[in-house]
Amino acid sequence: MSSFPRPRRLRGTGAIRNLVAETGFSPAQLILPAFVREGITEPVPIKSMPGVSQHTLESLLEEAEGLLRSGVNTILLFGVTDEKDIDGSLACKQGFILQRAITALKRSFGDELTIMSDLCLDEYTTHGHCGVLDNLGRVDNDKTLLRYQKLALSLAEASVDFVAPSGMMDHQVAAIREALDGEGWVDTGILAYSAKYASALYGPFRDAVEVEIAGGGDRKAYQQDYRNRREALREIELDLAEGADMIMVKPASLYLDIIAAASEISDRPVAAYQVSGEYSMIACAAAAGYLDRSAVALESLTAIFRAGADLVLTYFAKEVKGWLE
Repeated sequence: MSSFPRPRRLRGTGAIRNLVAETGFSPAQLILPAFVREGITEPVPIKSMPGVSQHTLESLLEEAEGLLRSGVNTILLFGVTDEKDIDGSLACKQGFILQRAITALKRSFGDELTIMSDLCLDEYTTHGHCGVLDNLGRVDNDKTLLRYQKLALSLAEASVDFVAPSGMMDHQVAAIREALDGEGWVDTGILAYSAKYASALYGPFRDAVEVEIAGGGDRKAYQQDYRNRREALREIELDLAEGADMIMVKPASLYLDIIAAASEISDRPVAAYQVSGEYSMIACAAAAGYLDRSAVALESLTAIFRAGADLVLTYFAKEVKGWLE
């Protein structure tokens, strides 16, 4: 018999295993991404994201009510419109669908529901890029920051709790913080998409917001290269220095190493986005009978939290309470 002590593993009941589990999370740590669309009279299912729809204002309120019953207190909104322009200026108006949705949710639920809003331009521009273009068709970083400032102020006026700049422009957090503070919106927070990778997992999302880059281009010039790690950490450090209240890694499941590294250097909450492709792979495989939807979704979410995330954006958010119980 070996003289070396053998590690002890508890083989008892499920209650004992739960007692000593190293990683856990609650629905209150989840954020539901939701789509609200201009000009529709009933929810429109998103084909590539089974179970997810574009909402009307009325169905969005119903969705939020169900979300709160499920123990999830936070929603992140994306606007969808057929009316687009060259620089996203239409999205900066109080009559736009995104601002109307924020105001309606805040009137209905007050501080019971934390409302976040995506802050980007790709959903609202004719060219589909995340910023304003120059004469050569390239994203102009500085002009884009001016548009981001106007959009941030418009969202704050609509009573949003957090803006979430996702365009990966240089110094976007500093520009937005300056604009918000300058107009007295000091309590409006910033959830920064700090390490957003140019990923193939965004396909279903682009169906959801009906975005296509004109001419078949891509966003690799301003989103992160998935081969790089140190670059992402520099971006995170910059956003923290510029005043981000939370930082985000996107996508999540294939970037657990980045989440872990972010949690080591950030003194503020670290969010991770389980993106549309991650959701759809699980949902579609489960629908075909290849996987157990709840088991795989919970395993994936647990891995993201185990890596170091404090918050996770997931399209499974409403289902998790029932699964945990």
